[in-house]
Amino acid sequence: MHTAQLLSQALDLTRRAGYQIREEALEGAGGGHCTIRGQKWLLLDLTQPHREQLNDVLDALRSEPRLELSDVSEILVESLRVPKQDQARQVESKQDQRRAA
Repeated sequence: MHTAQLLSQALDLTRRAGYQIREEALEGAGGGHCTIRGQKWLLLDLTQPHREQLNDVLDALRSEPRLELSDVSEILVESLRVPKQDQARQVESKQDQRRAA
């Protein structure tokens, strides 16, 4: 699965978790997540590569105590289990393994 596809699936899960998502060109400033007046927000920097955007989405999802994961791909579930500092290497490794199969 390509990073863009994984990002799309992660964004769908984020929306189902109740996040409002803003996608803006922030010139590399990066994104993140927060709660404003009880509403969960995810901000994505569209000038960053998909991998960096995915890292921001995964970070937001990891902060959720309960996620319904029954209909998401195995690679996304595995990515959510990997500590933040190791997630880029893990996603890349799993993608390489699937291409080789």
